[in-house]
Amino acid sequence: MSIIKRNLLSILLLIFTSACLTAQLKPERQWPVYRGYMSSGVLDNADLPDTFDPGKMINIRWKIKIPGLGISSPVIWGDKLFLTSAVSEKDNAGFKPGIFGDVNSVNDSSVHEWKVFCIDKNSGRILWERTAYKGIPSVKRHPKSTHANSSMATDGKYAVAFFGSEGLYCYDMDGNLKWKKNFGLLKSVFFTMPKAEWEFASSPVIHNRVLIIQCDVLENSFLATYDLETGKEIWKVNRDELPGWCTPNIYTNSGNTYIAVNGYKHRGGYDFKTGREIWKMSGGGDIQIPTPIIGNGLIFFNSAHGRTSPIMAVRTSARGDITLKDGETQNEGIQWYIPRGGSYMHSLLLYRNRLYNVNWNGTINCLDPVTGKEIYNAKLGKAGSFVASPVASDGRIYIIDETGNIYIISDGDTFNQLQEIPLNDVCMTAPAISDGTIFFRTQNYLIAVSKSKQ
Repeated sequence: MSIIKRNLLSILLLIFTSACLTAQLKPERQWPVYRGYMSSGVLDNADLPDTFDPGKMINIRWKIKIPGLGISSPVIWGDKLFLTSAVSEKDNAGFKPGIFGDVNSVNDSSVHEWKVFCIDKNSGRILWERTAYKGIPSVKRHPKSTHANSSMATDGKYAVAFFGSEGLYCYDMDGNLKWKKNFGLLKSVFFTMPKAEWEFASSPVIHNRVLIIQCDVLENSFLATYDLETGKEIWKVNRDELPGWCTPNIYTNSGNTYIAVNGYKHRGGYDFKTGREIWKMSGGGDIQIPTPIIGNGLIFFNSAHGRTSPIMAVRTSARGDITLKDGETQNEGIQWYIPRGGSYMHSLLLYRNRLYNVNWNGTINCLDPVTGKEIYNAKLGKAGSFVASPVASDGRIYIIDETGNIYIISDGDTFNQLQEIPLNDVCMTAPAISDGTIFFRTQNYLIAVSKSKQ
């Protein structure tokens, strides 16, 4: 073979390899923020195993112990998985999953270490571990909460961890701290009982090298964006809002990019570049937790607590104040509105033209996303509490209760439960999916489920 032909083949091979790597690392094939790309909770063509058994280690790729307490979900880019935890001198003092009405905070004033872990997703090996902050927590937590609630965000170049009053930290992929910010005391409390401190939980979002954070707290709520490279503030807008625990999301309309935020007094859309408010509305549950979900030219919101628990579809073309008048279920900005049935904790799942709403008691409402009409209503489990938001892959939907039972149902117009699989540990976090593996974070472990051991 001539030198020219060999060189040509080498160049073609290099181009092919580069194209394959580029396709593999497309953002939509990663799990870069809470619940994956666009917080959708969906990754198809993942080839997950049909069944698995953590107790017998069947189709378990690896299982590792995670120290401390955290209900942040894993985020993934390439072969690197990121996770946070708060390690206390008192270990897991006062952590109490389950159904109960106690709103008071855990009385734990021990020294904590706020940890960031970078883990090889293929082997479970910890590549690096960093202590972002060490000290006594500025804000106490709810018994079902931790001091590491917010999931990280990554774009393959940087990984960002947000620990509320303990600060915002940006690392490169090798664990070098690039910049950090402190916003002072962020009072994440029950608004009718300010002494009931529950801790921060909104997760950061990265879009086009810009970091987005939503801080709805007792005083001085705001939405802001920062240059991911430097941490420099791009814009910051104040919000007239009660304490909430929502993560923002990105949507587009007519070629422009916007930020959708859930809220009670101030649900709305903001211009991504300038922070200018595009639309707003009020009402719904007065403690906001779920993330807005995007699809079909609509932004899907749900909430609960208080007098109403709505599910609604806001058009991405919405402008101005679209708050519904008494008795209305739609207007120019809102396609449909259901006054009751929304979830307190769970973000919605839009999958294959069906909208799934999971409630704390395991009730599932499957809705038509275009009309809001119910397709079916079913109940999972005999008892117990559900907190983790669902995810979906290849026609299967994964729903987990707090005791760690995984309910796998098939996507479709009728309810069909395929399996119930115990994780044998408390689970309050949404799973993550990447390259043939689904990752479950429990109270004590991170578990990788896959057909492959490689």
